[in-house]
Amino acid sequence: MRILVTNDDGINAPGLKVAEAIAADLAGPDGEVWVVAPAFEQSGVAHKISYTHPMMIAQLGPRRYAAEGSPADCVLAGYYEVLQGARPDLVISGVNRGNNAAENTLYSGTVGGAMEAALQGLRAVALSQYLGPLTADMSDQFEPAIAHGTALVRKLLDQATWEGGDYRLFYNVNFPPVPAAQVKGTRVTAQGYRKDTFFGVEPHISPSGRKFLWIRGGPQHLPTAQGTDAAANLAGYISVTPMRADLTAHDTLDALRERLE
Repeated sequence: MRILVTNDDGINAPGLKVAEAIAADLAGPDGEVWVVAPAFEQSGVAHKISYTHPMMIAQLGPRRYAAEGSPADCVLAGYYEVLQGARPDLVISGVNRGNNAAENTLYSGTVGGAMEAALQGLRAVALSQYLGPLTADMSDQFEPAIAHGTALVRKLLDQATWEGGDYRLFYNVNFPPVPAAQVKGTRVTAQGYRKDTFFGVEPHISPSGRKFLWIRGGPQHLPTAQGTDAAANLAGYISVTPMRADLTAHDTLDALRERLE
């Protein structure tokens, strides 16, 4: 099995090492694990591609590359330049430090990398580790992903649906913010929505007197509706959410046709 690994936290991120270990377990001794990850952190870039400027790519070791671009850029670079169009059997994006559940999904570079792989017709999984009070004191905050990641992705490869139309399915996985031994199981969920939780800005004045704005998120431990990702995670379950890049609000099409056509 040939697996391409990327992330949005950067080539030196600890979660990338977890994803590499998962990929190595899945690929087996005769398989190939290729890493093409951003040279610098790219959190929050969503499905951005570097369409208007070039990116530099550098080989750091055997089957290991850093690219000055987004996770989606890295998938394109990995597929077309590094692998020279040889199809990977799977693309793993992550393991992200922090959850990519609910509205975070829309901003996530981790999810953006998996989405780009799906648009290229490749099987793809985004992996993220929810953090919280129970993970703060663990020796490795990625413990749930380490303990359960390989088996979960292998189950997806064996049993999940991977086709499903022009916009190929991919999977968004979030590991819960609890020690590995307290993970209760897996739940297939919809994408949730945290009510009254929004991204915003926080102004700061620099020593030179100039104003700078930091983007800040809202509380991450508000449960979403039952049957959705963050609710499952906060209850101790791994969430698996099937996704595709089609943004059409299909449920409104017929009513809108009646009004406008």
